[in-house]
Amino acid sequence: MKKTLLQLSGMFLFVLLSHVALADDPPVAPAPTTPAVTTEATATPAPTPTETVATPVETAVPAPAPVAEAPKVDKSDIAWIMTSAALVLLMTPGLALFYGGLVRTKNALNMFMKVFVSMGLISVLWVVIGYSIAFQPNNPFFGGIDWMLLKNVGLTPHDFYATSIPHQLFMVFQMMFAIITVALIAGAVAERMKFGSFVIFMGIWSLVVYAPLAHMVWGQGGYLFDMGALDFAGGAVVHISSGFSGLMLAIILGKRKINHNDDVRPHNLPFTLVGMGLLWFGWFGFNAGSAVASNELAVSAFVVTQIACGTAALTWLLLESLVYGKPTALGFASGAVAGLVAITPAAGFVNVTGALILGVTVPIVCLIAIRLKHKLGYDDTLDAFGIHGVGGVWGAVLTGVLADPSINPLGKGLMYGGEMSVLTTQFISVGIAIGMALVGTFIIAFIIKLTIGLRVDDESEQSGLDVNLHGEMAYSRT
Repeated sequence: MKKTLLQLSGMFLFVLLSHVALADDPPVAPAPTTPAVTTEATATPAPTPTETVATPVETAVPAPAPVAEAPKVDKSDIAWIMTSAALVLLMTPGLALFYGGLVRTKNALNMFMKVFVSMGLISVLWVVIGYSIAFQPNNPFFGGIDWMLLKNVGLTPHDFYATSIPHQLFMVFQMMFAIITVALIAGAVAERMKFGSFVIFMGIWSLVVYAPLAHMVWGQGGYLFDMGALDFAGGAVVHISSGFSGLMLAIILGKRKINHNDDVRPHNLPFTLVGMGLLWFGWFGFNAGSAVASNELAVSAFVVTQIACGTAALTWLLLESLVYGKPTALGFASGAVAGLVAITPAAGFVNVTGALILGVTVPIVCLIAIRLKHKLGYDDTLDAFGIHGVGGVWGAVLTGVLADPSINPLGKGLMYGGEMSVLTTQFISVGIAIGMALVGTFIIAFIIKLTIGLRVDDESEQSGLDVNLHGEMAYSRT
């Protein structure tokens, strides 16, 4: 027992002495811990026995910059823009019916052909080079050739033109605009221009007039785009360009050869009314689709399009009743189209009041222009200039007055406290569009006239273009 107690005492003494010895030794600095990636430790020397243990100093390392996410497609936007593209394409058959009903029976098929051929011709040219000229970025006046044959135009979004839809969808949506724009010119040269010459004119015009103008107004880095020109869906690009080009082409061609006993009245006004209905329907894709998304701006553009069109149609009927004593079916159709033309540049900028103002005023200026053609002596056969050219100018100018920043912050018209520079920019845009249309059309038409000729011979004009140019008739003779 005594031996056991002595052993326990010795062990206790040994532990006690060891503890005292350890207390006299300098403490060992703890090993610093460094969080992964974000911090790193700075080495700290061990303190002397009289020093307080220092906390390791840690230097923060900046976190890596977040990688910007690539634009993602939105399925609802895809569905809406695909639908809008189809609606805009439907406008071309609508235009064929509208124009086709206004010409004489012997030229109806030729008019249909002049409109429909653009659906094939422009589709090919747009894919090969037209889209590249119109929308390749960063040149103020025209695009380039890097997007020829849709090189670099794929199924992923584009960070400027198409942030939520595939780039190719934006491309095909714009293709439909190019198709109907060149077709609009056909109304000014009805019943007297060679079909082949018109096809050649359409192809060249789409590349040297339409595509550069589209780039200047809508393209990334475009001259008028950077200037702040307001053209939501094509007042300058589509209607002013086609209307004034039609005027120049009509002047170069000269008047139709009409005998005193010739009946030049429209041969089928129901065609014209049905065509107007298809144009009205398709125009919702034209204007609301130009929001390039299924959003609130698209809804606003949809609403004001309907209001302007309906108001203009009724206003035209009222004016006809006051001036001529009778409202006409053609007047209703013409008024509706004039309202659609005027609201095109303004659709994404104006409110309901602005749409009403456009709808009431545009029939007045268009009717004046149509009456002036008889006094001035040019044969704008189906009033392509009187409605599209003049109506496009009116809509573009008033956009600078009526643009409501609560609808679209990109536009603040004079009515809402905007600066005079907004209206000045609109006038510059209109002037450039008119100049490009007139000069470009003159050069193209002059070259074609010197080579293969523009106008059919007198015999073909008298007997009708359907049989002489196509070997067919719109209506069988039974």
